Amino acid sequence: MQNPEWLFFDLGSTLIDETAAYTCRIRETVDGSPVTVPAFEAAFKDFSAQGLDGYAAAIALFGLSKAPWRSEEEFPYADAEAVLRALRRRGYRLGVIANQQPGTEQRLLEWNLLQFFDVIAASAEVGAAKPDPGLFLWALRHADCAPQNAAMIGDRIDNDILPAKALGMKTVRILSGPSAAYRPADDPADRTISSLSDLLLLF
Repeated sequence: MQNPEWLFFDLGSTLIDETAAYTCRIRETVDGSPVTVPAFEAAFKDFSAQGLDGYAAAIALFGLSKAPWRSEEEFPYADAEAVLRALRRRGYRLGVIANQQPGTEQRLLEWNLLQFFDVIAASAEVGAAKPDPGLFLWALRHADCAPQNAAMIGDRIDNDILPAKALGMKTVRILSGPSAAYRPADDPADRTISSLSDLLLLF
């Protein structure tokens, strides 16, 4: 894969560990219902392995309502800061393309990650959400970067890989978070890696 000029990152389950946030959300979703946490988690994992939004599919299956997302339960992966720092030192420009609740820049600042990014395209602020190509195009326009000179790095095939690829961007899928269970026979990503640190073997 020819090295791009810009590397754009998803946040949840790519740079940010959402394990505790999902645990909290599932517990609040089933609270007061006859559905147990293990039953919901099993359905969530099964749907995720099919390439679906596991949480949305599980609440539909059980007829439950969506619980709020607790951003305060999100934390950067242990290697996130070191990987971003290394990529910047190697000359790459870095950006974010992510579906996020309001306050993305503040959260990145609190996680000590804001310093690494020149462009932040967050759905709540931009007004478009992945897989809408509008969010990707907004980021590319503000980066003054042609799609073929950029790579999208994320965990989800539907939200990250396919829409970026359709625009002509290079794509890297990280097998992390709930979506890691989805392993299609024909992987559409240009590269698929097991961890964030593996990026340093590619770029």
